[in-house]
Amino acid sequence: MLTQSEQSLVLEKTRELCSTILAQPNMGTIRKNIDSFMADDKSKSQYETLMAKGQELHEKQHGSLPLSGEEVGEFEKQREAMLNNPVARGFLDAQQALHQIQETVTQQIVKTLELGRLPKEEDFESGSCGHGCGCDH
Repeated sequence: MLTQSEQSLVLEKTRELCSTILAQPNMGTIRKNIDSFMADDKSKSQYETLMAKGQELHEKQHGSLPLSGEEVGEFEKQREAMLNNPVARGFLDAQQALHQIQETVTQQIVKTLELGRLPKEEDFESGSCGHGCGCDH
């Protein structure tokens, strides 16, 4: 168990890491893309409709029900329209960038705790982030 001072130090260093992440050059673009998307009701609606349709098709497929060519075609049409929407595309790119940052930080922390030392490059070459990760690296 960590003492109060140890917890404070961990929190302080975590906040330093967060500051470093926020100071990255691409964070301004990421934030701008997210804010633009959140202010664009048409793009949000387009995204939500596509996600709902994707979930519907996933559940149908998971339930061993056949997907019609029409259903798949309509989903692909909606997906293509969203990818051609610069605001929605910017949001998707921003989501991906944030996910990559999160995965990198998580992998480093998990591997450090797992090994009891700072991980080296070769520690990540095993094809997985650790037991139960599920990231398929």
